[in-house]
Amino acid sequence: MMFAVAMTFIDQTIVAIAAPDITEELGLTTAGIRWVVNAYLLALAACFALGGRLADIHGHRRVTLIGTLIFVTASVLCGCVPAGEYAQAWMITFRAVQGVGAALLFPAALAVVTAVFPVERRGRALALFFGLSGALTAIGPLLGGVLTAWTWRAIFWVNVPVALVAVVLTVLARIPDTGRRERLDIPGAVLVALGMALSVLGLQQASEWGWASPATWGCVLVGAALLVVFCVYELRVPAQPLIKLRVFRDRAFSADTATVFFAMLAFVPLFFFASVYAQVSLGKSPNEAALYLLWFFLGFVIATQIGGRMLDKRGARPALLLGSAIGAVGFWLWSLKLTDLSFSAQWPYVVLAGAGIGLLLAPASTDSVNRAIDASYGEVTGITQTVRNYAAAVGLAVYGTVLSRVTVDRITGTLESRGVPDAVAAEAAQGIARTVAGHGGGREPLAGEGPVGEALRDSAGAIRMDFAEANQWVFHGMALALVAAFLCALAHPGTRVTAAGPGAPAPGPGGPPPEPPKAPQAP
Repeated sequence: MMFAVAMTFIDQTIVAIAAPDITEELGLTTAGIRWVVNAYLLALAACFALGGRLADIHGHRRVTLIGTLIFVTASVLCGCVPAGEYAQAWMITFRAVQGVGAALLFPAALAVVTAVFPVERRGRALALFFGLSGALTAIGPLLGGVLTAWTWRAIFWVNVPVALVAVVLTVLARIPDTGRRERLDIPGAVLVALGMALSVLGLQQASEWGWASPATWGCVLVGAALLVVFCVYELRVPAQPLIKLRVFRDRAFSADTATVFFAMLAFVPLFFFASVYAQVSLGKSPNEAALYLLWFFLGFVIATQIGGRMLDKRGARPALLLGSAIGAVGFWLWSLKLTDLSFSAQWPYVVLAGAGIGLLLAPASTDSVNRAIDASYGEVTGITQTVRNYAAAVGLAVYGTVLSRVTVDRITGTLESRGVPDAVAAEAAQGIARTVAGHGGGREPLAGEGPVGEALRDSAGAIRMDFAEANQWVFHGMALALVAAFLCALAHPGTRVTAAGPGAPAPGPGGPPPEPPKAPQAP
């Protein structure tokens, strides 16, 4: 299962590094390459809930294999895109198909791991699962830089050998594949897919359309309304709804889900904002920026294993509280060091921020899955992953708007102090903000012609500092998101799931977990 999900996590970040080469060879527009990146994430967010339910109905192993085959087929077709007028539509279409394959694959794979490990060992197992998946997300940009040096098409073709290994291991593992004779709630699936797709689309496009645009708010509000209609409809479905919303009556499940939501406001957007900060303010190459992020995942991977053991021994609440507190402190201290423009002054806080996220992520996710009604692990995994993706979209949109606005204000002031006319300074500052928002597009953000270009080059040091100060606002926001996660963790009742069922009190620090009842011996 870890081999299977490896592809989906790498592909969330690997394409952004190859974006300049893809744009140049295929002649894509700026909006086109943005859609190549976003189409995958949009389809992923829209289809997660459906993928989880299909896994429960048709069997986790079977849906894992189907999702893997869809994903790798779409990857091959992305890598084989022909140059010409249809290249942009081709790439966007098959990137979306990749997202659908990943939405089938991930909930099913996580449900397999959940089902085959007993509850008293599940924390450590899923800690390894989430630790690896998080590390692979960070490796994506680094791997993308290496493969793009050969050809950008290799970033898609690399999925083929990984998928072959995943399929062979899945077959050899003899995973039980017991589906359920239940109907699929098609109206519910359509409602949640449209609601998620429209709301995430509005958030993704907010930086391009603008927050004052009717299109932005139309997508967000219509999508949110459809999600409300979906919830009302699901509560009234007499039998076999797409999602059993009564699981939210479990206070621990609701606390887990809310904690994950706020943690994801910091975790997923970090890949973009820290990478761009490293390239613009620290002057790093894309590959060096990827190495910068690996320090975050050093803390993340180690703390994930600790969090899993804490869950097995003491329940989720201690790990959630400790992780969110450490993460909030780590992000806040990291933000204060951004203006030093020196990685050596930042790395302890980078590791600390990663440790905080790692400590809470696996316990919150595992504890929520443990509380699935009727062991509907795929369904609950679909819920938690939908929440994660929605939080990521919100974080990217909100932080991106804050970063762009503060960047424009500060760079405009810097250029005006160098004698650049107000209107020209504002236009140049907005151009830099647009370049940065698109991952730079392979261009030097401080490039330009004539007097403005000369002013940009003369002010390079001050502008890099301006961008670092703008990023401080983003990292302050991430720290506050972890504070909100801490408050949600306080609402966790401290009960834990054992082999005897949910609701048992978590033992104190000095007491061992309760022994699960022994299964009766067969005659």
